[in-house]
Parts: sequence; structure tokens; C-alpha cells
Amino acid sequence: MKAAMIFDMDGTLFQTDRILEASLHDTFQILRDEEMWEGDTPLETYRGIMGVPLTEAWRTLLPIHPTYVHERVNEEFQDKLIENLLGGMGALYPHAEDLLSYLCKRGFPIFVASNGYPRYLQTIVEYYALDRWISSCYSIVDIDSEDKGELIRRVKEDHHLSHGIVIGDRRSDFKGAEENEFLSIGCAFDFSQENELHEADVVVGDLIEIRDYLEKVK
Repeated sequence: MKAAMIFDMDGTLFQTDRILEASLHDTFQILRDEEMWEGDTPLETYRGIMGVPLTEAWRTLLPIHPTYVHERVNEEFQDKLIENLLGGMGALYPHAEDLLSYLCKRGFPIFVASNGYPRYLQTIVEYYALDRWISSCYSIVDIDSEDKGELIRRVKEDHHLSHGIVIGDRRSDFKGAEENEFLSIGCAFDFSQENELHEADVVVGDLIEIRDYLEKVK
């Protein structure tokens, strides 16, 4: 059986950066209107922690607000992300469709394991018809912990995978791959950090380079 390809979504297949700023501004404007926030939208802070589970993100962005506020704000944020996505503001990364088509034609099972929420992930899949290639899409809320390694393990166990390659842009992806004895490919894209990419087994600057890598090692 060929190695399963387990992709992260945000910052790996989907250019979240294109909808992030507008969605975050819209969300924090709601807080300003309700006099629950003063000052600028903490966009740079969010960029710095991009890739962590959203519960952790809201604890960082809104440290003095209670959990119930985090939960409501997260729902607003999800709505704005989807609204801007459906408005045509987002995009897949260059060669994403070419790579997925190549992998599918050559019999590589394809999955997504993401910190994104199910409704958001499903919107991306439907909008870009990614189900042409992707077998299953896993969200961090599918497990009890917020550990990306555990999510990857869920994919591994559900599909009885003996070999796998995890493609992502942050340390949690590379660490999760290592914990499951899978290879990791780091994408040097918008949210990636150079010090974290060093922990990946392979680093690419364009998704199509994954095809070239697989051609060399087959």
C-alpha cells in the first residue's frame, strides 16, 4: 500500500491569509460595538500563533475574557471566515489541485487533519470540490484533546495506515508525524516559521515539489 498523504489545511492547502485579516477585523469589530474590546485588532499576535487550536488562540487573544465569551467569539469568527471564503476572497495554494490530482491518480490515499472546525473545513472542501481527491477530513474537535499527534493517530487507526506522510506548515504537524512514525514535509508558506521548518524531514517552497520528491524516492 502506498503511503497515505495527510495534509494540514490552513497555510498548507488553503491560503487562509487571504481571508484571515478581514475575518478577524470583522470579529473584533463586533466586540468593539459591544464595548468588550478597545484598540486595534491583534492581527500580528494571531499570525504568530497561527496553527494552534482555536481555544488556545482565544485564550491568547482575549486573556481577560471568560470561556463563554471565547466560545461565542469563535462562532462569530467561524461565520466570518466562511462568509469571506464564499465571497471569493480565499484561494488554494498554487499547484494544490495539480498535486492532489497526481496523488489520486497514482493511488495515494489522501486525508486532511486540521485544527480548523468541521463547518469551516467542509465549506473549503465543497467550495473547491476537494472531495474529488480527499477521502476524509478530520477536525481537531473529533478528538478529546487538542493534540495534533492524536488527531493524526485517529486518521492512522481509522484507516489502518502503516505508512504516511504528513504535509503541514507548523511544528505541531511535524511533531505529530514523528509521534506516529510518519515522514513530515514542511511547507514554507505564509504562516510557517523557519525555526520550526527545521524539524520537518523535507521542506518545500511549492506544493508541486512534493510530486518531484515522490518521483525521486519511488
